[in-house]
Amino acid sequence: MAVLFDRLRDCIVVPEPASKCLAVEELWSSLEDQQLILAGQPVLAISDPGRPQYPELVLPAAVPRRRLGSPAGRARLVHAIAHIEFNAINLALDAAYRFRDFPQEYYLDWLSVAWDEVRHFRMLEQRLQDMGYKYGDFPAHNGLWEMAVKTAHDPMVRMALVPRVLEARGLDVTPGMIKRLEAAGDPQTVAALRVILAEEVRHVAIGTHWFHWCCEQRGLDSESEFRSLLADYYGKLKGPFNIPARLEAGFTQSELDYLQS
Repeated sequence: MAVLFDRLRDCIVVPEPASKCLAVEELWSSLEDQQLILAGQPVLAISDPGRPQYPELVLPAAVPRRRLGSPAGRARLVHAIAHIEFNAINLALDAAYRFRDFPQEYYLDWLSVAWDEVRHFRMLEQRLQDMGYKYGDFPAHNGLWEMAVKTAHDPMVRMALVPRVLEARGLDVTPGMIKRLEAAGDPQTVAALRVILAEEVRHVAIGTHWFHWCCEQRGLDSESEFRSLLADYYGKLKGPFNIPARLEAGFTQSELDYLQS
């Protein structure tokens, strides 16, 4: 039987990417033929998840710009997206580990997201190797996990701000990256990003579903609460916004009108 919460924490703290990916794969595979036991040790604070010595973590402003006209520039872009996907593995695991007393479907949803992110990371890691680089060769920032720490106190806040803001931003910017990579003659990276974009819509939709669930449990209006949390944590979000993808991921038209106002 899979005692879920202890195994989730074990996955989170693994530092080496290949080992972390394998641990998630084994946990996900084990759910096919084992009963999911929602049990384990009490929740522990995780200020830093397991991650390798490299890439070097710097402030976002210190990450070099990625110019796609050169192979090195395209490799920097692939590396940046791989870093996002590696962090997304930890974010999905932490969403399942940290927040207790949800329906079993919640944990299955976030474990499925973690498995998707593993596949995305492996795909981009292989693309980097094909380009003559490896994960860790370029500096990166830690903004995604910093938001996980800021939202560790409340699953409603986590669901609003990680899937519906940070991950949804990927829905907005990825089509533009695909066009630039097509113009640069990089069909291999384009193919990888198309897979990721399609699957990230489902991830944002999962966050939307559980944000609405949290609001319903507390008797809150989800649209008003989302606006309030945006104001508290971000202020105004910058467009452009991928309206079709966000609608598919569960955003309402009134939410999108607000974002674009």
